[in-house]
Amino acid sequence: MSRGARRDAPPHPELAVAVAASAFSMTPTERRASAWLASVYALRMLGLFLILPVFAIYGRNLPGGQEAYLIGLGISIHGLTQAMFQIPFGAASDRFGRKPVIIAGLIVFSLGSAVAAMATTIPGIIVGRAIQGAGAISAAVAAFVADSTRDEVRTKAMAMVGASIGVTFAFSLVAAPPLTAWIGLSGLFWLTAALGCACIAVILWAVPAAPLHEETPEPLRHGDVLFHPQLLRLNIGVFVLHVCQTALFVVVPTLLVSRGALPAPEHWMVYLPVLVASFLLMLPPMIAAEKRGQLRAVFLAAIALLFVALISAPALKLHALAGLVTFLLLFFIAFNLLEAMQPSLVSRIAPPHVKGFAMGVYNTTQAFGLFLGGIVGGAFAKRFGDNMVFYVCAALAAFWFVAAYSMTPPPARKKEN
Repeated sequence: MSRGARRDAPPHPELAVAVAASAFSMTPTERRASAWLASVYALRMLGLFLILPVFAIYGRNLPGGQEAYLIGLGISIHGLTQAMFQIPFGAASDRFGRKPVIIAGLIVFSLGSAVAAMATTIPGIIVGRAIQGAGAISAAVAAFVADSTRDEVRTKAMAMVGASIGVTFAFSLVAAPPLTAWIGLSGLFWLTAALGCACIAVILWAVPAAPLHEETPEPLRHGDVLFHPQLLRLNIGVFVLHVCQTALFVVVPTLLVSRGALPAPEHWMVYLPVLVASFLLMLPPMIAAEKRGQLRAVFLAAIALLFVALISAPALKLHALAGLVTFLLLFFIAFNLLEAMQPSLVSRIAPPHVKGFAMGVYNTTQAFGLFLGGIVGGAFAKRFGDNMVFYVCAALAAFWFVAAYSMTPPPARKKEN
């Protein structure tokens, strides 16, 4: 073949595939920004989650700790203040910049942690937890992730943030019991304050500045988010999921002690294998959802599994530790799947010009769920006993399944080849 003929030949097919695939691969800057922002999200949530598996046990030793309602309020009050400040913080980040607003929120979070650490009563801890939640940076962090990534890879970045919540929650369940036995409840809150300060350092020196976008954004239309049927289903879902999460951890730690005969410092011996197994078991359905176009089926199956776990929990707990372990395994398979899938779905479904506002609404409903879950768990456990907490959560999961049944999956992602 002549040199001229070779010059006129079409590009090698493998080169064309590589060029097409590169558009769907994260750049080093995108990976760095997404990973560090996910770590900020995770460390802050770790500070909020660490008390979940231990507060119902160790809080009983403080004045006011004999009231299940106050224990539940201490677990979940941060959700109320998060819900109040989530959208204002997100809007402020649009006006004043992401980094300054996120840093301000982390300062508030760290101050609340210090207040809780110095408290000697349950009401004092409730005040500190409320201040913690007022540093509501989730929407601002999500908007920063969106600023820092291209459309083609934004879902991957959002999935990193969503998955960080599940990983953080899992780690908190394993780490909190031995940590609290070692440093006490006050030490746990001081650790939380230190995590907030570490996040400030990450924002200042590790997260790269987001690239500037010269295009003129479309005008914000709140109704595009608030009344979008698919987003509404996801908002209902995250609300229910986090009501169940906080409600259950008003009663589960005490059940592990009373039914499972397992002292609090040894609870990690249950949580660790359960969480490792649940992460491994969630991988096949996640692959089926993303790679094989089974997103709707997997999503509905996860909600159904959540319902099955909750409705069967009263019977399972009769089998002592083995029954509680079975319940926790079923619950966490469903929880981890749903926690990882939903933020990614929001980012794919939301209209591009209101994506940040959509994440703010999503995070607000999540925070309301965290708040109400503790109230529901404490109130029903006190008046009707532990079983009623499981039944109420099961009813909420059933309602979620009905609401989600008619969901329309987002368009399939473009293939990378």
